[in-house]
Amino acid sequence: MPEIKNMTLNFGPQHPAAHGVLRLILEMDGEVIERADPHVGLLHRGTEKLAESKPYNQSIGYMDRLDYVSMMCNEHAYVNAIEKLIGIEAPVRAQYIRVMFDEITRILNHLMWLGTHALDVGAMTMFLYCFREREDLMDCYEAVSGTRMHATYYRPGGVYRDLPDSMPQYEVSKWKGKRRVKQLNENRQGSLLDFIDDFVKRFPSCVDEYETLLTDNRIWKQRTVDIGVVSPERAKQMGFSGPMLRGSGIEWDLRKKQPYEVYNQLDFDIPVGTNGDCYDRYLVRVEEMRQSNRILRQCVDWLRKNPGSVMLDDHKLNPPKREDMKEDMEALIHHFKLFTEGYCVPAGEVYSAVEHPKGEFGIYLISDGANKPYRVKIRAAGFAHLSAINEMVKGHMLADVVTVIGTQDIVFGEIDR
Repeated sequence: MPEIKNMTLNFGPQHPAAHGVLRLILEMDGEVIERADPHVGLLHRGTEKLAESKPYNQSIGYMDRLDYVSMMCNEHAYVNAIEKLIGIEAPVRAQYIRVMFDEITRILNHLMWLGTHALDVGAMTMFLYCFREREDLMDCYEAVSGTRMHATYYRPGGVYRDLPDSMPQYEVSKWKGKRRVKQLNENRQGSLLDFIDDFVKRFPSCVDEYETLLTDNRIWKQRTVDIGVVSPERAKQMGFSGPMLRGSGIEWDLRKKQPYEVYNQLDFDIPVGTNGDCYDRYLVRVEEMRQSNRILRQCVDWLRKNPGSVMLDDHKLNPPKREDMKEDMEALIHHFKLFTEGYCVPAGEVYSAVEHPKGEFGIYLISDGANKPYRVKIRAAGFAHLSAINEMVKGHMLADVVTVIGTQDIVFGEIDR
C-alpha cells in the first residue's frame, strides 16, 4: 500500500483586505481541510503604543487607519471614551450627525464586503455594482472632512464642523463630456443633506438589484449554504459579535442593547439569521444595509428641522475661530496650547464600545491625569472571528476557505493593530 500523508499548504493572500498579511497554513487530506492555522503578525503597526505617546486629539486619525473600511465608527469609540472620562456630552445635533455617519460607514463597509466576497466566490458584476454606490457615500465623507477615507471628523465635544451647504461638482474632462457631467451633477445642486436624501431614496432599489443577482442564484447558494456553520452557543463562546453573531441567531446589537448617542430615539430592526452559515450572514448584512438606510432617512429629516451647534463651546477642547485668534490674545493662547500640549483628562479608566459594521469595537482607556493616555487597548471585532477560522473550515473543501474568509469580513488593520 502506498503511504498517504497529509499535505501542508500556505494559503493566500486571498481577500483584498487580507492583502498579503494573512498567512493561513492548511493541513489537507487531498482536497479536504483537516486543520487551519492562521498566522497574524505580518502587519503590526503598534497603534496602541503610538496612541500612548501623543496628546489625545492626535490619535483620532490613527483610529481611522485601523479598520480602513469603517473609518468613522473607529473614531466614534475612541472619542466616546475620551468624552466619558472628561464627563462631557456632545450637542444633540452633533450626536445625530455622528449616528448618520456611523450608518453611512456601515453601508460603505457592507458594500465593500459584498463586492469583494462575491468576487472571491466568483461573481464579478457584484463588485462593479457595489462600488457604484460606494462612490456616492465616499463623496459624503469628502464633503464633510475634505478626504475620502481617513476623515478625523469626530472630536471630543462634537464634530469638526457642520454639514456643508454645497456638494463638490464633476467638471468636464477628456473622460467625461458636457452631457455626462450634467447628468452626474443633477443630484449635487443642493446641500449635503439633499444629496444624502437623494441617495436614501435610490438605495433600496440598488439593494434589490444585488439581491436579484445573488439571493436565489443557485451557484451562490451552492457556495454559501451550510458552509462555515457556527451554532449560537459556540458563537457566544468564541466571542463573536456583530453580523457573525446575529447570523447564528443571537439578537445582540449594541445600538439596541446598550444604546449610545441618539440610537434609542430611532426606529430600526435587528436582522437575525437562523442557520449560522455563510448564506445567513450574507442575508443579515444585506438587511442591515436596508436598516441603515432607514436610520439615514430619520437623521436627514431631524437635521433639516433642527439647526444648532455641533461642538461644545469650550476652548480647552476645541480651537477658537481663526478670526478670533487674529484679534484676541486669549484665543491665540488657547489655540497654541491646544495644538502643542492638548488637554489633560481626569485620571480614571473607561471602556467604550460601539456597534461597528464588523461587530463590537471597543476602546479601553486609562488616564493618569496627563495630556496623553496612560494605556490604550483596542478590542477589535475581527480578531475573535479570525481565531475561529480553524473550526469554521474543518471538513470543508479548499475552495470553501475563500468563502469563509469572505464571510468573516476581515480587515487586517484592526486585527493586527
